[in-house]
Amino acid sequence: MAVETKEYRAEAKFQRVSPQKARLVLDLIKGRGIQEALETAAFTKKRIAPVIHKLLTSAVDNAKYVAGEQGVDLDVDNLYVKQALANDGPRMKRIRPAPMGRAFRYQRRLAHIVVSVAEREAGEGLVTKAEEPVAAKATKKKAGKKA
Repeated sequence: MAVETKEYRAEAKFQRVSPQKARLVLDLIKGRGIQEALETAAFTKKRIAPVIHKLLTSAVDNAKYVAGEQGVDLDVDNLYVKQALANDGPRMKRIRPAPMGRAFRYQRRLAHIVVSVAEREAGEGLVTKAEEPVAAKATKKKAGKKA
């Protein structure tokens, strides 16, 4: 019987950045562990990076809160960024003055940013301990002495 992992999310709507620019930072954190993703967002030199950092901390806080409410065991160190999206929001139509009394129209893009975190399953190939079995250590010591 497969246990379904719970997903926790946070959204930041109507952000004054184009979705394309937000995706540059979101692609850096997708699939990473939560601690590494927070560090990456903190040190990325893009204007939207602090918003994404705040969104990640909000998603982790949501995970803690929901897990506490439902009585679910949650290991915060085992969380990772499962999904990071930047969708189009409404566009603001603006007018820029042009030569000879004309006006050019342009659009200011807005983004809806969604970040969801989930807990990694134990059998996903992550090494939890870097220790070798005792028998393997003894064999290596003996082989080292003979050489």
